[in-house]
Amino acid sequence: MSESYTVTRTKDSENAEWVACIARIRDNQDQAAFTRLFRHFAPRVKAFLIRSGADDTLAEECTQEVMVTLWRKAHLFDPTRASAATWIFTIARNRKIDAIRRVKRPEPEDLPWGPEQEPDQADVLVLQQESEHLGTAISALPEKQRVLIEKAYYGDLTHSEIAEETGLPLGTIKSRIRLALDRLRHAMK
Repeated sequence: MSESYTVTRTKDSENAEWVACIARIRDNQDQAAFTRLFRHFAPRVKAFLIRSGADDTLAEECTQEVMVTLWRKAHLFDPTRASAATWIFTIARNRKIDAIRRVKRPEPEDLPWGPEQEPDQADVLVLQQESEHLGTAISALPEKQRVLIEKAYYGDLTHSEIAEETGLPLGTIKSRIRLALDRLRHAMK
């Protein structure tokens, strides 16, 4: 047997073991299977996050979130699309990106004290008309696009959060939102 065949066979059997653990979590909420996955993947996920630039605290928080996601979202894992490790490390990468985005969000500016100047009635009327036009344009979108636009902009969810919630691939979500925004731009002209 060649060395590459042995390595491939070992990786395949290891992946089959992790897939079986995820299935036991999905089907039976098997704590022993989760413990096994946790002991194997948690330190590796944390090390991966630290190597990719996260500090120790962020890496620890993200690792915990990844493992909670593994427990709660085991039903979303599709072994025909990715290995167990790929799925887990993709969740880790997305959690890190989400955490960095949360930290980098700008703080709201200081609120002015005292009464604000009344807006011009013409501006108010134009804003109302544009809002109504936008509402009509959004309701005219195909349902698959409209739902994602509402989750992203009204629900304030990231694309990754939408993917977790809907079970749709991240690329599908991004392309549907891009198509919807293009339609809305044309409708608002």
